Formats: sequence, C-alpha cells, structure tokens
Amino acid sequence: EIALGCGDSLPSVQSPPTFGFLLDIDGVLVRGHRVIPAALEAFRRLVNAHGQLRVPVVFVTNAGNILQHSKAQELSALLGFKVEPDQVILSHSPMKLFSQYHNKRMLVSGQGPLVENARILGFENVVTVDELRMAFPVLDMVDLQRRPKTTPLPRNDFPAIEGVLLLGEPVRWETSLQLIMDVLLSNGNPGTGLATAPYPHLPVLASNMDLLWMAEAKMPRFGHGTFLLCLETIYQKVTGKELRYEGLMGKPSVLTYQYAEDLIRQQAERRGWAAPIQKLYAIGDNPMSDVYGANLFHKYLQMARHDGAEARGASGLWKQRPSATQSCASILVCTGVYNPKGPEPTRPAQDAEEAPFHGHRDFSFSPGLMEASHIVNDVNEAVQLVFHKEGWAL
Repeated sequence: EIALGCGDSLPSVQSPPTFGFLLDIDGVLVRGHRVIPAALEAFRRLVNAHGQLRVPVVFVTNAGNILQHSKAQELSALLGFKVEPDQVILSHSPMKLFSQYHNKRMLVSGQGPLVENARILGFENVVTVDELRMAFPVLDMVDLQRRPKTTPLPRNDFPAIEGVLLLGEPVRWETSLQLIMDVLLSNGNPGTGLATAPYPHLPVLASNMDLLWMAEAKMPRFGHGTFLLCLETIYQKVTGKELRYEGLMGKPSVLTYQYAEDLIRQQAERRGWAAPIQKLYAIGDNPMSDVYGANLFHKYLQMARHDGAEARGASGLWKQRPSATQSCASILVCTGVYNPKGPEPTRPAQDAEEAPFHGHRDFSFSPGLMEASHIVNDVNEAVQLVFHKEGWAL
C-alpha cells in the first residue's frame, strides 16, 4: 500500500511538475524477481493518496525478450501501483520508427515472444532462427545430437531474407551466430554459397548493447551486448570487414532518450499538467548504458538548443515538436552493476587498476560521458535528492 506523501496534504501549494524521471529497472528497482526495498520507499514519495504519480515517470529498460504490457504488469505487482504499458520503453521500442524495413523479410533473433514483439514493432514478415534451421537442417552443426542423420534435399523455394533483426539475447548462441552469419554471407540465401561475401551486407537492426547486467547472482551476467560482440568479432575475422548496423538502439542511444522524452511529454499532457517538462532525471545502475546515455542525451539537448536545430534522431527518423526539455541529469545508484569500491573506467585500461571499457564498439570511450551528475546509494535517495533540488515536499 502506498502511503500519503508529505506534499499531498497541500495540493494548493504544490505546483505542476516541470521535471520527470527516466527509471532503469534491473539493479535500480529489482534484482532478478526481487524488488529492492528502496524502490518501495521511492514510490511512496512518487505516488499520491489516489495511487497516481505526482510527476511523470517512464521506465526505460534495455530488456527486450518480453512484451511491453507483461513488463508493465510485472512492475505493477512489484511496486504496488498501476504501471501503464505506455510508461515502459523496452530496448527495441524505437524500432517502430524504422518503417522502411517493416515490410522486408527479416530474420529475427532473440527469445520469448519474439514474433509477437516484432509484429508490435511493425515488422510484418519475419523468419525466426528456428524456422531457418528447420528449412536448412545442414547449417546448424555444432550440437552433434541435432545434426541431420541423412542429407536432406536442397531447398530452392525459400524466399530470400532481406535483413536481420536482433531483439535480445537468444538461447543456443552457436546456432544463432552461425545462421546469422550464413544469411549475411549469402546475401539472404543461406542455401547457396557465394564466392565473395557481399559488402555492404544486408541491413542489421539491433537493440540492447549491454555487455553485462545484474540479476540475483553476485557477479554481473552476460547481456545482449556480449552476443553482439561475438557476432561482430566473427564477422570481422571471417570477412576482414566491420559489421555495420542500420540502427542500434536501447540505452545509451539518443533515439531511446528522444522516445522516452516524448512519452514523458504525453504523460504530462494526459494529466493536465500545463507547465512544460524542462528537466529529466535518469536513474540507473550501469555507468555505460544509464550514465553515458543520459549524458549523451544532455549533450544532444545542449547542441540542439544552441544550433536551433529541429531535434532529429539517427538517420533523421525522429521528427518531433520543438522540445521543451533543457537538461537530462544522470543519477547513478549502487544497488546493481556499479560498484563504488571498484576501479573507475576513466580512460582505456592500461594497468590492472583501471576498469576496461564495457561500452559498445560504435560508442567511443569518452570519460566525461561516464561521470554521473550524482552518485547515491539507491533509488529512494535519488528521488529525495531530486525533490530537494526541485523544491518539492518529500
């Protein structure tokens, strides 16, 4: 049950919010399936006596192997108030903007409600790795138990694949890596062999670049970024060329933050809050995705304001209204990936004391972007800090 916040007894004093929160989930609100106690304290401050948020909040996760409404239900049960699906941004949510690929025949990799997620994003014609493996049984050879016992007849009725969609970490990495490589090297016709690999290769869209993430285990677990690293390394080794992405989203991509900013604005409008949302506070546990992403978006906002440019995302996909948002502050918590006792990744590692760079290849190492505006113990302290800065009653 959510308790009444101090400021709620004086509604006439409390002005409409001019700030909003972008909350990471894993390592900030939950660890695996367990809610972090500080998250319940934080939401006692964020939710009023009527069970409504006092300020706009969007949950921005790099998870992708789940449906948006399922994640909203999961959060509602853990946090004790109603989280709407449109308050949740999954790593692949911005793929809705990549409409030029929505009618292409795409190989989709990941797990869970894969085809349903792809369809929700707008992709109408997808083939799963398992469907491809069944069509071409001789491609998947690592597991001796799964190798075909007889040589099947070659297929020539399988329509060519036109692109690759990487929505999250798959199971059986060797199968996905092999078949994705086969599709890229054969220009979408894995039953055939080409003398030379086409380059540029077929379009690849990927979401969630997290190398590691924090569950119940004491040490971080492999994320989809680790899978992407494997694919990029294999492609480079086999072809001598760099694997390229037409779109790379999820934190720390600016497109993800633009998407989140728009949802915050819509939420404020629905609640009838007249004042524009000028400040965003991004709370996360991962310096590379949460802090880097928030700081990169803050830098983007400053450049957009300075240049007077229309805010645009990657490849000019994002055409939004002139933004009222002036800043995005990063707040790092110590309940997940970030360890305050660990070495700081201030520059690329040169000796044993410095942490290696865990970011994606396409996001250059930039020490300034890794520095959080604030470091606090947990999400409850983060909310208190923001309320204090904004002159709000706790």
